[in-house]
Amino acid sequence: MNSQNTRRAFIQASATIGTGLFLFACGRSDNTQSGKQTGESGPKKDEKEEEGEVTATEDLMREHGVLRRALLVYTAAANKLRANPASVPPEAAQKTAKLFRAFGEDYHEKKLEEPYIFPAVKKAGGPTAGYPDILVVQHDRGREITDYILSVTQGAKLGAANAEPLARAMESLVLMYQNHAAREDTIVFPAWKKALPEKEFHEMGEKFEEIEHQQFGEDGFETAVKQIGEIEGMLGLTDISQFTAPSPPKA
Repeated sequence: MNSQNTRRAFIQASATIGTGLFLFACGRSDNTQSGKQTGESGPKKDEKEEEGEVTATEDLMREHGVLRRALLVYTAAANKLRANPASVPPEAAQKTAKLFRAFGEDYHEKKLEEPYIFPAVKKAGGPTAGYPDILVVQHDRGREITDYILSVTQGAKLGAANAEPLARAMESLVLMYQNHAAREDTIVFPAWKKALPEKEFHEMGEKFEEIEHQQFGEDGFETAVKQIGEIEGMLGLTDISQFTAPSPPKA
């Protein structure tokens, strides 16, 4: 190939590459502008789609998960109180009660269940309509027990004098709420969802999220999970493998 042909080939190749780079840049510019117009970038949108929407009932049940972990703390604390009252840091019981009050009683019960879920279930009628009145009585009793736990655990040390009454109070709360939450998850929440039109049920999920943000800020659930994890650490309950059941006896 002579020098003139070589030069012509080089120019043609450069033009092709330049056109490709120009089109690529235009494509990036269009994507960037689109991201600015929608207010979010591509990756964030993809992450949101992958994560999926948390429905109102799913949100309620995962909140129950936090409260169940608090109940497990109470169960462990009650056992420790009977064995050695000094082995239970009052701060751990105090923090558990404060979390149960703020996240369970003042938010989950007072802000969601009592104003929105229970009235709709009662209005729908049927066999489930009798549950809300009983559940409200249990809410009130739970608050009485939480008041007692907060009062008893204010000191720097738990003694033998209040160890047994405190253990019994914790156990009574645990038994009540184990049954309470199980009925809500399997009977009351499904009945509530069934009682609402699909559009209204979807809107309730957004409403609940709005209430959570008003109550706790943007990361209410995540903060509660972090808090219960720290409490579990104070009582040596972090490692879940310690709760693996032993093999049953041979038949």
